[in-house]
Amino acid sequence: MQSAGVIRSADAFVLWHYLRHKRSLKAGEYLFEKTATALDVHRRLVHGDVYFHTVVIPEGFNIFDIAQAIQNAGLGSSEEFLKVATSDTALIADLAPDARTLEGYLFPNTYEFTRMQTMQEMAAAMVKQFRQVAHEIGLTTDVKMTDVKSTDAPGNDVQQTVILASIIEKETAAAEERPLVASVYYNRMAKHGELQADPSVIYAELLQGSYSGALHHADMQFNSDYNTYTHPGLPPGPIGNPGKSSLEAAMHPADTDYLYFVSNGNGHHRFAHSLEEHNKNVAAYRKAMNGK
Repeated sequence: MQSAGVIRSADAFVLWHYLRHKRSLKAGEYLFEKTATALDVHRRLVHGDVYFHTVVIPEGFNIFDIAQAIQNAGLGSSEEFLKVATSDTALIADLAPDARTLEGYLFPNTYEFTRMQTMQEMAAAMVKQFRQVAHEIGLTTDVKMTDVKSTDAPGNDVQQTVILASIIEKETAAAEERPLVASVYYNRMAKHGELQADPSVIYAELLQGSYSGALHHADMQFNSDYNTYTHPGLPPGPIGNPGKSSLEAAMHPADTDYLYFVSNGNGHHRFAHSLEEHNKNVAAYRKAMNGK
């Protein structure tokens, strides 16, 4: 603190502390933005008024995004966080015993962390927030949902619900569309078909470090259990961390017979009952894109 100009004399500060106070000083990172007396500085160290780093986790962020956000906030390396996020599944084992990583359970929110907190503690805080929201919306293993349309659908299984919610989150940013998107996937699962969700292919390539930043037709044959073009039903795990409305959409899909959807070019989607109708919507989308 003396070297940083916060106090004038380290020796005087230490001597005054031992003569006048018996309370210990709290370790941590402190921020001094304005002039303060040695007494004020001492008081902050006694109270543990440490500096908090803000970490914003938007809905849909995956573990790689979150790890980078942790690093950008100056709280440690992304590799350290990824090591925890891909191994410490005990944090969620009671709700999702087959979870391979913490993907899907690191709830999107704005967090305040200190440099004294470990990566395990940061991950645990995110999982705790997931548990709180899951409880609020009734997403527990002993709650049977009445909206399930087939035995292949998520049902009251927490992990499968989170997997589907993570895909819904990636497919649309419009909260009002999420139950419709959910209905498309429920209907496809009822027919034992492929979900054909582009975000799952992107995630498959992210896991293997081969994503180039854009999908091409050849990518749809990418060899991975997460590729929902080549493997029917849900992928083996979430592909991101969904927010509350996507979780609710996965639990309570809209009652439709839609089987397809495509972007309308303006942040929303057109839904279709048949392939013929879908192809018309795709043509309209391409026409709209070409006109921009």
